[in-house]
Amino acid sequence: MKMLEEKRNNNHRNDGEIVSLDMLVPRFHLLRKIDKAIDWKKIYPIVESKYSKIGRPSVDPVVLVKMVMLQHLYGIRSLRQTVAEIEVNVAYRWFIGYSLTEKIPHFSTVSYNFLHRFDSDMFEQIFTIVLNEGIDSGYVKPNVIFVDATHIKANANKKKQMKVHVPKAVKIYEEQLHKEIDEDRDDHDKKPLKDKEEKEELVEKTVSTTDPESGLFCKGEHERCFAYAAQTACDKNNFVLDVNVVAGNIHDSVSFDSLYDKVTGRFPQIETVVADAAYKTPWICKRIIDDGRIPSMPYKRPMTKEGFFKKYEYVYDEYYDCFICPNNKILRYSTTNRDGNREYKSNPHECANCPMREQCTHSREMQKIVTRHIWEEYIEKTEDIRHSKLGAETYKLRSRTIERVFADAKEKHAMRYTPYRGLNQVANWVRLKFAAMNLKKIAMWKFKDENPHRKTTVFSFFHSLFFKIAPISTQKPCFA
Repeated sequence: MKMLEEKRNNNHRNDGEIVSLDMLVPRFHLLRKIDKAIDWKKIYPIVESKYSKIGRPSVDPVVLVKMVMLQHLYGIRSLRQTVAEIEVNVAYRWFIGYSLTEKIPHFSTVSYNFLHRFDSDMFEQIFTIVLNEGIDSGYVKPNVIFVDATHIKANANKKKQMKVHVPKAVKIYEEQLHKEIDEDRDDHDKKPLKDKEEKEELVEKTVSTTDPESGLFCKGEHERCFAYAAQTACDKNNFVLDVNVVAGNIHDSVSFDSLYDKVTGRFPQIETVVADAAYKTPWICKRIIDDGRIPSMPYKRPMTKEGFFKKYEYVYDEYYDCFICPNNKILRYSTTNRDGNREYKSNPHECANCPMREQCTHSREMQKIVTRHIWEEYIEKTEDIRHSKLGAETYKLRSRTIERVFADAKEKHAMRYTPYRGLNQVANWVRLKFAAMNLKKIAMWKFKDENPHRKTTVFSFFHSLFFKIAPISTQKPCFA
């Protein structure tokens, strides 16, 4: 016992050894794979204009980028904590190219550069460099893309809020919709709608006084909180193709167009767009189909009051342009409203004595109104795709693609909560996080391609070792 105690006390804490930093980093460490995955010198042309050629030497911008990448790769909560981790982690030091005794840049230096010196365009270019590496390596397969949004809790106190009136957002397709509404009314011998007075419509919103650019979010049983929404597109190999960050109270269908424009502009070869029921609107279906692409979307439950007939129980007759109710009465075309919905109305005299009226309408006029959007045919085409083999197979992949991307981002890369405030800063933070996730996947896949037999060799070793120790019995198992 005394000998063991003497041995334990001799802990070698002050011993000096001659070692290289490279010796201390395991051969197959993740950071070795990431360091080889891309050419880090591509960072210099991006930041060249941000640095002066006179004055004291600055911290190498590649070092700054690598430090932030470490934060996102390992889900470290802050830059201050990242610097503290780098100081004691030899693999982190090796990755940024610092020796064992060299002083690590202060976290405020890193923070200042990313908050004030580097603009959004630089974050976009870093993301593009990583994504292009995946494209050039043949890993990115954008023929089918998966679109969805996830909420990120904002750095804002939900109790510090106020009510404000803000202008109502104008829909991107409003001009085209109004044009087609007038054409539809003309086809039904109706006068064009009168132009609205030039009066700005205001809507009431709850705004955070801490971070006014975030939005109040509440979904299902979730607690109300201020949040941002990261609308993201990925391919079937889970590479993030682009991301658009908006306030958390903006509906997915409203912010879809900006992301769709960016992704299709970068990847015109996209054939199928897979999205959930929130995106199943007439405009989105129309836009995807008119572009020659296929929308793959799920069944959307009709929003009908309990105890009333569902909308699909009113049958539309395309030839006569009318609806037939469950009691086989006709609802005729009345008008096309400003929202693009054709209104079909029943005969009040027939409804007055109808035995099914309580399940149909509680209107004082005893009249049922059923609406059909002027772009409803695109919804119907999307429904046909849903029942096809292509629609079923592509939508089934959502849980393994975009949902997996969000799960990994939140569980492994700390994207549940953002420490930043302001839409621009949060968007840059999210873009770097997805760049790190793409980089990690590229590095792993490249290593696998360069070492195709490594996994097989290790498996074969343990396989042979197991069967030497415990050979399989030739007898059939007996169950009592």
